[in-house]
Amino acid sequence: MSVEPPISVSGLSVAYRLPEHHHSSVKELAIGAVRRQLHWRMLWALRDISFELAPGECLGIIGANGAGKSTLMRVLSRVLPPTHGRVVVRGRVAPMIELGAGFTPQLTGYENLVLYGALLGRDPRDMRRRAQAIAEWAGVSEFLEAPVRTYSQGMQARLAFSVATDTRPDILVIDEVLAVGDASFKRKCVERLAEITSQGTSSVLVSHQTTLLRNACQRLLWLDRGRIVACGETKPVLADYERSMETAAQAGRQIPAGTGSQSAAAG
Repeated sequence: MSVEPPISVSGLSVAYRLPEHHHSSVKELAIGAVRRQLHWRMLWALRDISFELAPGECLGIIGANGAGKSTLMRVLSRVLPPTHGRVVVRGRVAPMIELGAGFTPQLTGYENLVLYGALLGRDPRDMRRRAQAIAEWAGVSEFLEAPVRTYSQGMQARLAFSVATDTRPDILVIDEVLAVGDASFKRKCVERLAEITSQGTSSVLVSHQTTLLRNACQRLLWLDRGRIVACGETKPVLADYERSMETAAQAGRQIPAGTGSQSAAAG
């Protein structure tokens, strides 16, 4: 019997409605809406995206800023509905799509640990029992009673990742949260991802860190301006992406003919 994929995306498109005219205040915007004088344009963040996530697979998402990666993560986390297309997510999702999301700065690390676990569907009693072990893995056990507002970004990321992966979710969605961690923490995360992947968890990982993607992901999906450029095994897709970035960087460094003499004359 075939196993259904944890995530199936078919013809996904997402658009944001933006007013064409600038309004100096919320009041003017509201008046324009009431009088039906607003004109909108559609900004397409994603266009015709289709892919499947296999059981126990870690899929990486890569692309330049503005490629649509975070929008895709919000759709997969059931935060944002698609404008067109079909998205099927099967199972319990543990989303980490924004650093500090789910944390309350005034509460302690311990209180946030229990609350964040509850938001992910965990039993608060179980979270209290597991609190010390979760904090130790994250390296913040000494600060568990301190308010989260006193934590660095790295400490928040470590705690959030430790809570989300303490038990095996069906699907783990991570959007650049690991970018703030040090090298030792990234190694621990890759090891934890490999561990829960071997147990059947499927993961979607957004990152600009090519080493992390190469070590953690079996496949890579490359987005550019809301569309899929390539989707396949990590190493060849990543090699094409890196060549593309190098070509773009070299083009950006080239000085058009005549620019130097014009600048000298102007100076």
